[in-house]
This record gives sequence, structure tokens and C-alpha cells, in this order.
Amino acid sequence: MAHVELKPCFLTPKRVKLDYPLFVYLPGMDGTGQLLRSQTAGLELGFDVRCLAIPRKDLTTWDVLTNNVLDLIHSELEKSCHRPVYLCGESFGGCLAMKVATQSPQLFKRIILINPASAFQLRPWLNSLSQLTDLVPSWFYDVGALGLLPFLASLPRMSSSDRHELLKAMRSVPPETINWRLWLLREFNVDQEKLQQLTQQVLLIAGGSDRLLPSVSEVERLDDILPNTKTVLLPDSGHACLLEEDVNLYDILQANEFLETDMQVSKKLQVNR
Repeated sequence: MAHVELKPCFLTPKRVKLDYPLFVYLPGMDGTGQLLRSQTAGLELGFDVRCLAIPRKDLTTWDVLTNNVLDLIHSELEKSCHRPVYLCGESFGGCLAMKVATQSPQLFKRIILINPASAFQLRPWLNSLSQLTDLVPSWFYDVGALGLLPFLASLPRMSSSDRHELLKAMRSVPPETINWRLWLLREFNVDQEKLQQLTQQVLLIAGGSDRLLPSVSEVERLDDILPNTKTVLLPDSGHACLLEEDVNLYDILQANEFLETDMQVSKKLQVNR
């Protein structure tokens, strides 16, 4: 697994498609950007995909992370500015996506939030437990990652290689970074009025069997706040649902009419080249 040590960057697939809508994926707590790999081939049917990778030792604030993401997106748009941008955030990345979208709402055509970790504050016991992580010895984190795995993912629905990659990603993050990102989740807040000003279509995806966070409740809460939403419930899926073999994000977007307009835009761009 490649480590990013200096500052956040976008991981780019082998095939860059500047004529296609830009799809920006913001990852979960691991921050590696590597765990979208099982979905990338499908997404590349209609998008130019970028995955955010956050340095292992990054201890910056929500505001700094938000500005880093926006700078990276603007850099991509300098290469091909006349194309729509899709913003997709999963878990921790769902919180970051809300920060990014509310800071620059005009930038995004559509937004996808998958098991957003804004639900973290809805479980007081998890919030309280996270405050004790500073007392845990660093050697315990490797063991703890293995114990957390059944809560983070629906393991029978994943291939053995994806289970291995998930555990590897979890163990790649240093204890101090885990503690920092947990603190960020405890302190996470987005002004409700700013969320209500996001008029573009937002797709809310929740794993119905999420054992880590109350994602269904959080998606229902966001559905009441955001003005233009569609909700998808994956009844058998866990928190890390994009790693499950039966979950295809591109198919979900297509089934919920998140693609049609932008595919027409993409074709026009190709004709005009």
C-alpha cells in the first residue's frame, strides 16, 4: 500500500478521462483512498475517478482538510473545466464531503453520502469510549483493528482479499492519527442552514446492517434537512458496504438516475474535442 507522507493528494487510475464527469471520492477513517479499488472499474464506465489520500500522520483540522480538497478539485478542473463534478464521501469522508460541499456548493453537480460518520454523535457510548483512546497502548491498536473488523464490515459479503485489504488499511494508520480523527468526529458540526442551501441532488446510502454507526437513522435525519435527496437502503450491508461483492456503486447511481444528464454532457464534450 502506497503511503502519502507530505499532504493530501488525489490517487488517479491508470486511465485518465478528461472528457468524463469528475468523480471525487473522500475515504473513511483510514484515509488511504485505496479501498475504492473494487468499485473503480465500474465507476470508470462513466467517470474520471479521483480518490483522496490523506497522509498517515496528518493532524490538520476540518477547515484545512476542506481547503486541501477544494484546491485539489480546482487543480483537476484546470485541465478540463467544462465538466460536472460528483462529490462522494464515505463514513469519515461523508463528514468531510459535507464540509467541502457547504463551503463551495456551486462546484458540485451531485453529492453522494455513504454511511456518513456524522452519525458518530448519535451513539453517546461510542463518543465517550473514543475519548479513552489516549489511554490505550499503541501495540493494542493492531489487535483492536482485528476485533473491530466484524463491526466495521459484513465479512461474509466480502472476498477474502478485500477483508485483508481492509484490515491492512486500518493497521496502516498510526495511533495518534486515529485519536486525532476520532476527535474530529466528536467535534464535527455543519450548520443546518448551510446544508439546506445545497440544492443539487444528494444521494444518501445507508447499510441496514451497519453495526458500527446508526447510519440508517443518520440518513433519515439528513433526508429531513437536505432539500433534494434520494435515499438508498442496503438492507444486508455493513458500514464498509463498498467492499461487499454484491454492492456496485455505479449500478446504484444508474438505478437512481444520477447519470443520465451527465452522460449527455460527456458525449458533447467528446464531440467538441
